Formats: sequence, structure tokens, C-alpha cells
Amino acid sequence: MSTSDVSADGPAWERLDRKAFLAGATYTAIPAAGAAVITGYWLAVGSSLGTALAWVLPAFVVAVVAGGASGEWMWRVTRYRVDAERLHVHTGVVFRKRLALRRERIRSVDLTADPVLRVLGTATVRVGTGEHAGAEGTVTLWPVPRASADALRATLLAHAARPDGVDDPDADDGALARFDRRWIRFAPLSFLTPTLAAAAGGGTLQVAEWFGMQERVINTVGSWFGLAPALLVGLALVVGLLMVGGVATLALWVESWWNHTLDRQADGTLHVRRGLLTTRSISLEESRLRGVEVVEPLGARLAGGARVDAVATGLATGEEDKTESRTLLPTAPKELADRVAADVLREPGAPPTAAPLTPHPPAARGRRLRWALGTVLGGEAVLVLLGALLTPVLLHAAWISMLVLVPVAVLLALDAYRALGHTIAGAYLVARSGTVRRATVALQRRGIVGWTVRQSLLQRRAGLVTVMATTAAGPGAYAVRDAAEADGLALADAAVPGLLRPFLVGAHDDQERVAQPR
Repeated sequence: MSTSDVSADGPAWERLDRKAFLAGATYTAIPAAGAAVITGYWLAVGSSLGTALAWVLPAFVVAVVAGGASGEWMWRVTRYRVDAERLHVHTGVVFRKRLALRRERIRSVDLTADPVLRVLGTATVRVGTGEHAGAEGTVTLWPVPRASADALRATLLAHAARPDGVDDPDADDGALARFDRRWIRFAPLSFLTPTLAAAAGGGTLQVAEWFGMQERVINTVGSWFGLAPALLVGLALVVGLLMVGGVATLALWVESWWNHTLDRQADGTLHVRRGLLTTRSISLEESRLRGVEVVEPLGARLAGGARVDAVATGLATGEEDKTESRTLLPTAPKELADRVAADVLREPGAPPTAAPLTPHPPAARGRRLRWALGTVLGGEAVLVLLGALLTPVLLHAAWISMLVLVPVAVLLALDAYRALGHTIAGAYLVARSGTVRRATVALQRRGIVGWTVRQSLLQRRAGLVTVMATTAAGPGAYAVRDAAEADGLALADAAVPGLLRPFLVGAHDDQERVAQPR
């Protein structure tokens, strides 16, 4: 239990958990122990075990005590309280810091508990105001007793308002999604898999070099394949590394998303809980929700998967990964993602993100083909130039890679064109684009505060236009790329009637008029 200091002019001041000393000491002890073992081994090889312990143990003790002292210091200098209007946080001695956050400006209260904090029965509380000012927009209290952290979250979010048109406090409260072990099959399809695979290969060679065994490792691996062709050996190594990367990606995914739940709370918030070793609890006010985004990374899309991200104002910034902090549903079957998107938006009918979209003209396909082929040919031109100047090997690398990259580029360009589309589905503007990362956004029309119309010289010649809906949520703008000029401008005018009309000249004044820029 936390201790309190009685205050005569308001609620009692609360301290952090008394176990801060143990938490700080444990955090320091874990890496210090690893460093002590490695250092002790090298010292023991050159001298004796007694000499190694004489050097290592005092350093280990000093590091652990310093970590514990840091936690003790945090406990002694930090206190907080919540009154009717503000959250007050006082910290520091030499340089005192006094924070007073108005409760109506608090947008999120996230709880995180890593294995150390879970064992100690505590959590980290991160209070976000939604300000895009790094740490200045986030207040972190560490560590807080778990029960006190839950109570603090409920108190700070008690002002959360329910969405417009929802008067029944019990309407649709409850579970929107629950973890399903079958979702795990999508984890290795992430782009993180080849990244971790490359890191595993490079890391193995680097560690071998530190111990002077790199040549031995290479020879050992080569002996596994005997007289097999070099191409076959290379393919086998790539497959093996991808398997290692897939296992690592799977482990990271399970740690992050195990026991995931998405609930609608009675206090007007969406609550996401997840994590195996480190548990995370993230809250989002529904009144701040401006839509959802169904994201289909290429690998997951080929397997029929997609995730759901929130499009909201005031998401916490800082230590928490921005993508994960707005993810409501991890990669799951696409049908489930669309259903969860509809439930989050309180849409009883068909999900807006699954609405039929208006396709874009063939000129948009030509632009994507030109971009793709131009990118490939530009890289091949560099190889050819270097091959002519340095070695013919690069010339062979150029034509071989071109045979592979040109068809891939064409396929991706055609896929990107097929992804393009837009429509208005009830209260939402729906737009889709992308191939490596295909995203379908359903943005509330009332959340659009402006439009940006972009048209390059080549777009103007092709009769295309890019229309960007400006909003206070998410990244700040969502684009309808390379739409037909008349369709794009008419879409903007229909999505928010009257906002763009003063800048348009139409051939007709009825609902089907074709708008053109002045």
C-alpha cells in the first residue's frame, strides 16, 4: 500500500510504492550480473578465480546499490494527488518540478507492468495529454501499487464523454474482441522476420569474430553442404535464417499480444489489455475517436489478415511505440478486423471499411508502373555504370537482378493500382491505398477540418488529383491519391458540404455537378 501525506487544503498526497528500492536494484542487477559473468570469465582466464571475484563482486554490489538508491530517491522526492480539477505531481529537490494537469485535458492513462513490477505487485502509470511535445505531454509515475494504479486510471478518466448519439450508459458495453491462438499464424509474416533473420546472421559472424572463430564458423557451415552448388547453399542458408527470424518474430508477437482483449467500458473508453511477460493496459476515450484504419501488411494480406488501428486525437506520445499504442486489434482474419472496426464505430450494419469503393482511372495505373520501373531501372543503371568502371561481375549482377526485380515491380505496381479506391459510407469518408502496406481508413466526416488539393504537372496532364482530408486525429491528414480530377473534388465537396465549394467552379449546381479548380 502507498503512504499518504495529509493535506489541509485538499486530498491527501500519495507517494509511489515503497518497493521502488527493490525495483531499481533489480533492474540494475540483471544487466550487471551478465556483465559480471563475462568480465569474470576473461579475468579468470588470465589470472585466477579469486582475482576475478575480487574485481567483479565489488563492482556488482556498487551497481546494484546505485540502482536501488535511484528507486529510493524517486520514492522520497515524488508525490501526487488528484483533486476535483487537476492532477498534481511534485518531484525533485535541488531542481523542483511542479506539474498541474487539468483533468479535462487528460486523454489517456496507460498502465504497464514488466515482469519485475508484476512480481512486486506494482505498475507504471503513464498519463498522456495528447500534446505533441515529447515528454512534456506525458507524466510517468513509477512504481505505483497495482490497485492504486487502477483506481487512478478510473479517477482520471471519469470525465470521459460518450460519443454523440449514445445516451444509454450500458449500451454496447463489454467485450469487442478476445485473443484467439489462431492469430499467431500471422506473426511470422511480418517484415520483421527478414530483418531479424539478417540480424541473426550478422550477429553470429560478429560474435565469432570477437572470439577469433569467424573462419572456423564459416568452414563448419560449409562442411554441412559438402560439394553442393553455391546457389543451393545460399538458398539453404537464407531459408534457415528466415526460420530463425520467424521464430524470433513469433516470440516477440506472443510477448506483446498474448491475452489481448478489447473492451468498451462504462466510463466511455475503449480499453486494450495485452502482454505475456510485460502487461499493458491502454485506454482511449471514444469521444476522441475520429475513425479507424484497417491495415493489411503485404505478408498478412496474402494470408487474409489485417489489423485495426484507431484514428483518434490525443493519443499518448513518448516511450510507448506510436503504432502499438493506437492498435485496437492485432493482425487477425480480415473479416474479423472489419467486424471489430464496425463495432468500435458503433455501426450496426455493414462495416464502412468493407464498403464498395469507386475505382481510380487507368492513368493512375500508368503512374504506378512508371514509378516502379523507374526505381528499378535507376538502381540497375548504377550497377551497370559501376560494372563498366570497376568489374564485369556487377554487369552480370545487373542483368540477373533485373530479371527478378522488373516482374516484381510490375506486380506490385498493378497491385497498388487495384488497391486505390474511395467512397462515402454514411457518416464516413473511406479511402484505400498501398500495396506493401495497404490501408483502408474510415474517417468521420465531422472530423474533417479542411482539404488540401495537390496536382503536379504530370497529374494535371493525366487528369488526376490527390485530395487530402485534414483532421486533428492520427497523422493529421488522409489522402485520396490519384483520383480522377472531377471525382476527387466532388468527393471532397460531398464529404463536407460547403467547405470546399467556395474554391470550386461547377458546371452544375445540383448534387451531381462536376467541380473543377479555378
